[in-house]
Amino acid sequence: MARVATIDFHVTSECSQECVYCWGPQGIDPVDTEVAERIIARIAVSAERIVFTGGDPMQRDDIGRLVSYAAGCGLEVALSTTGDQLTAAFLEEHGPEVGLVSLPLDGASEEVSARTKEEGHFGAVMAALDLLAAYPGIDVKVATPVTRHNLTDVPNIVALLSDRAAAMPNRLFYNVFQVFPRSFDPEVPWDDLVVGDDEFAALRSDVERLRPPFTINWLSHETLDKLYVMVFPDGTLTVPVGPTFRSFGPFLAVEDLEDSLERTDFDAPKHRRHAAGWAKRS
Repeated sequence: MARVATIDFHVTSECSQECVYCWGPQGIDPVDTEVAERIIARIAVSAERIVFTGGDPMQRDDIGRLVSYAAGCGLEVALSTTGDQLTAAFLEEHGPEVGLVSLPLDGASEEVSARTKEEGHFGAVMAALDLLAAYPGIDVKVATPVTRHNLTDVPNIVALLSDRAAAMPNRLFYNVFQVFPRSFDPEVPWDDLVVGDDEFAALRSDVERLRPPFTINWLSHETLDKLYVMVFPDGTLTVPVGPTFRSFGPFLAVEDLEDSLERTDFDAPKHRRHAAGWAKRS
């Protein structure tokens, strides 16, 4: 069995949001369409699933073409997007090729969401959920990065999503992240953001008593570390470990991905357990 189930392809650094806690790539020029397709073909040799992410992959004019190409390579396709760029036209053309769409939600209201997201983002995510309800074959993952700005609002998000799940034919997951102190920006005020381990555990206990009608994946600092295999916008293979990003040069030049990962602290068993949380429905 391959060590890697999923590879995250960060196809762009561009994004409509400026989340202070973001640890996605910033200021990196992306490869062109032809190179992106070569990367996707190489991912198909090494993994079962590709996650198009960023930045926001919907910022790329060729994202539809890349999604189609990945599906044609036999990959399960997931799209991690801010939601405000998702359109009915895109879903009409490419919905059958997409297995999962991931959306961030920082609060159960515009007031809480706007503490860490741009104004109007809450409404955009609600509109994206409405669009996705017309495509029951697409699984929906909502992700909340837990910070000191929204810690007490997470139960409200669970209640909101419970109502949404009851009205949607899609399978819905909820990922709750303990914001990880890792970023390209050296000036992030982590002390004002990061929730402690005990606080995160207490939140989990409180939410689990609500018994929501969907699966919740709790992603603590320990869970998040050494979990991801990434290809950055410029085509660089990257594995985040602790607060750092370990680079292994151009992904297309890596002759043996398994060997490269052996030289890191990448936790393959944890990675596969995490990936098993979403398996494509037959």
